[in-house]
Amino acid sequence: MKTESLKLRGMSCASCANNIEQSIQSVPGVQQCSVNFGAEQATVTYDAAKTDIATIQQAVDAAGYSAQPMQDDVLAPEADSERQARQVEQRKLTRKVWVSCIISAVLVIGSLPMMAGLPLPFIPMWLHDPWLQLVLTTPVLFWGGSDFFVNAWKALKRHTSTMDTLVALGTGTAYFYSLFPTVAPGWFTAQGLRPDVYYEPAAVIVALILLGRLLENRARGQTSEAIRKLMGLQARTARVIRDGREVDIPIAEVMLGDIILVRPGEKVPVDGEIIDGASTIDEAMVTGESLPVQKQAGDEVIGATINKTGSFKFRSTRVGKDTFLAQMVQLVQQAQGSKAPIQRLADQVTGWFVPAVIAIAILTFVIWYNLMGNVTMALITTVGVLIIACPCALGLATPTSIMVGTGKGAENGILIKGAESLEQAHRIQTIVLDKTGTITQGKPTVTDLMTVRGTADSNEIRLLSLAAAIERNSEHPLAEAVVQYGQTQGAGSLEAKNFEAVTGSGVQGTVAGQQVQIGTLRWMNELRLETAALQSQAKRLEYLGKTVVWMAVDGEIEAIMGISDAVKPSSAAAIRALQKLGLEVVMLTGDNQRTAAVIAREVGIRRVLAEVRPDQKAATVAQLQAEGKVVAMVGDGINDAPALAQADVGMAIGTGTDVAIAASDITLISGDLQGIVTAIQLSRATIRNIKQNLFFAFVYNVAGIPIAAGILYPIFGWLLNPIIAGAAMAFSSVSVVTNALRLRNFRPRALS
Repeated sequence: MKTESLKLRGMSCASCANNIEQSIQSVPGVQQCSVNFGAEQATVTYDAAKTDIATIQQAVDAAGYSAQPMQDDVLAPEADSERQARQVEQRKLTRKVWVSCIISAVLVIGSLPMMAGLPLPFIPMWLHDPWLQLVLTTPVLFWGGSDFFVNAWKALKRHTSTMDTLVALGTGTAYFYSLFPTVAPGWFTAQGLRPDVYYEPAAVIVALILLGRLLENRARGQTSEAIRKLMGLQARTARVIRDGREVDIPIAEVMLGDIILVRPGEKVPVDGEIIDGASTIDEAMVTGESLPVQKQAGDEVIGATINKTGSFKFRSTRVGKDTFLAQMVQLVQQAQGSKAPIQRLADQVTGWFVPAVIAIAILTFVIWYNLMGNVTMALITTVGVLIIACPCALGLATPTSIMVGTGKGAENGILIKGAESLEQAHRIQTIVLDKTGTITQGKPTVTDLMTVRGTADSNEIRLLSLAAAIERNSEHPLAEAVVQYGQTQGAGSLEAKNFEAVTGSGVQGTVAGQQVQIGTLRWMNELRLETAALQSQAKRLEYLGKTVVWMAVDGEIEAIMGISDAVKPSSAAAIRALQKLGLEVVMLTGDNQRTAAVIAREVGIRRVLAEVRPDQKAATVAQLQAEGKVVAMVGDGINDAPALAQADVGMAIGTGTDVAIAASDITLISGDLQGIVTAIQLSRATIRNIKQNLFFAFVYNVAGIPIAAGILYPIFGWLLNPIIAGAAMAFSSVSVVTNALRLRNFRPRALS
């Protein structure tokens, strides 16, 4: 299966999004399609053996819209073409709005005597001449509002309807009804009817709706501000060393393996590894970390970060679409184009909304004409119903908030893979934190070595040489600590044979003809080895919160090592903040209960799940879910990936492995646990914003349609003017988008 994103053109409302979605899903080979009206984007999953993107584009074209594949390299200069296209559309729409508003103002002024029911000497009567109004209204309706009629005709040919159908019917009805008394006023008089015309409502409605779309498009353009900020971070040029010379080249020409020089105050052009020099680098723009980070030879650097103090050379390791910044932009785009589950209700409503409104409008005309025998009243109420009803507010309620919310996440160093992840995060009840690398620094060091045969240097060096030979073959963080400790103590360089990693227990192999086994006390007991000689020392180390590793040589316990992994400075404060949010915080670790309890007390965690093997982590998360809880798992290692996938929301520490990040729903770029607090606060703020939007959108339509239909007339003798209905409809969408934009002011709240 292949997944691609398409940029859509021609949508005017949420009904259009539904039409496109149905058209794409009807293509053989398409497995799934999600169309986001707010982002004007379609995400399509299809079988490449049965169809291709060109066929899918043809289906969109046949539905009356257009689609273009989104670029792979999101940081390429052409990627900003979307903004340029929006600006062209804005200029075109602005011209239509100005012309339509000026003509509409003239029409309204000319109609004031009739609307007021009084002669107004300062307004010349010729402004109310029906023929003049016809001449003035025609360009507004069929030039300014041409898209309404064109799109309504396209929808009719597809046997469907959209918001444009409602506008075309409403304004068209007012215009063509007015045409008859203009051409044959005597016939109306002979029938006992006043030859009234309703040109100004048709023109004013078009002008107001165009104004609403102009404001809506401008506001929707601001929802993608986070993407533009991210794209703007990239350096434009790089100083590359080629053939012994320093050459400034465009960023697009940098190749893998290039040696690049970065001076103080310059941006790091692409991702790479420092090979010479040292500096401090400001990574706040991509990680959210406020303090500059010390970097030296061997350390990785991220493109778009700012070099603060020293000069250095680095070798490029990722360029173009593979850089961290490009992947970050792509992930945010995918999230902004995805649909949240909460949007399904709005999608279901908009599916039947327009046909239902047309039916209500027809029923309104029939009822009022039969009750009152007044075609004018029947016409006003019918046009009012058609104009005030707009599914746009419903269609924009969720995606605009999601777009702003995911963008704010990126600004705060939180990458959210999709709208569903953002929504689900606000439901979290239990947070499971992996200890090593999540609560702690993930950089364990050996602090103690205790041997059965005493502390003779020669004996310790012998054991460390054996241990280092075995642990060099392991990828476990504790193994690296043993190897580094051996190097600092002058351990010899030996080679291990028959190496084997025993999952969740330890490692073993043969070194210099001796069988060496290093691992947990549980494993030593399973091997039936005698551990009594070092039990008291091991308990003392565990009491101090250190991980104890046991070492056996040829079936005899020889030594234990105490390994300490410092707690991150921010962990305790972040855990307190999570608890203040009403969340249960659980620590998950493979350490024994005593060692785990010491770390838990230090950071304020009350529930500890200790001695959990890596292959048991996912099952442990499932057990918590079986308790009826919505569970989030936070981890950073390869062995955390199954648990991250099992959890309702998986959060990966950005400093962890690619496998863990790929399995997660949310990535915390900086590795600071405060990011979890921010992610949950952001999720809650976004969902609260969406619910506000949906409430106002539903209430607007539930209240507006009956009022336009004349439900208040029997009580107050008042009918809703179609002009007011047009204004209300136009600004309902603007109000929803404006409310969503309030999320741009989101700031994490300090709870510690």
